[in-house]
Amino acid sequence: MSVPSRPSLPSEPGLRRLGVGGSGGGDRPYRAQLIVALVVGLVLLAVPLYLWRRPSGTENAPADGGAPSDTRAPSVDSAMTSPALPDAGAQAERVKLGSVQRVKCGASARGGQEGSVCDRLPFFEEQIARAIRDNVDCAPKTGKEGSINYVLTVDFSARKVHVFPGASGSWKGPAARKAAACVKRGLSAPDWAGLQHQYKHYSLAVLATYPAPAAAALAPGSAAPPGSGTPPPTDGGPPPLFE
Repeated sequence: MSVPSRPSLPSEPGLRRLGVGGSGGGDRPYRAQLIVALVVGLVLLAVPLYLWRRPSGTENAPADGGAPSDTRAPSVDSAMTSPALPDAGAQAERVKLGSVQRVKCGASARGGQEGSVCDRLPFFEEQIARAIRDNVDCAPKTGKEGSINYVLTVDFSARKVHVFPGASGSWKGPAARKAAACVKRGLSAPDWAGLQHQYKHYSLAVLATYPAPAAAALAPGSAAPPGSGTPPPTDGGPPPLFE
């Protein structure tokens, strides 16, 4: 009695070619999904970085210097074309001031400490210098150089100031006293209650030198300075009745 034969099964290599056999076939979908996920993650990371770091196109553009140059231009032009103040220049040429000297200070007008130990009085020091510069015409008209040592005394107890010519100047006498009185009228009224001071009486001094009048002022055809003894030129009319 013959035994029936079994159907033949495909060999193992054939099964592997069909994708049925082997243990590694099931891992391929997971690997593909992992690769896709990595690519998507890189794309999601790269796009924001690109948008953040992308060039704006203005790095190499020339800076707009029009507005600053326009702003500076008027100030430069005005500085170059602004005329000098004629009054300040004329006063600087007509009088030269020395530094303000603190002569003495103390509890009374007769005695006191030497100027080296006296405290400063900025208000009065500035006032006397300004009054001399602003009142150059107070000086005597002699036609030659001269100087007056203006002395300013300050009495805080009586709240008074006085200006008189000292002994150091070359001009003295009534003309110098008249100039000192004229300078005193140019002082501003002090705020006695608000001024800081250590003593009741102070003496300050400023030497003012007045150069001789410029040669242009004495040129032919110009008026002679007062006191020179030369009458002013006339226009051909009759001579003056009194010399």
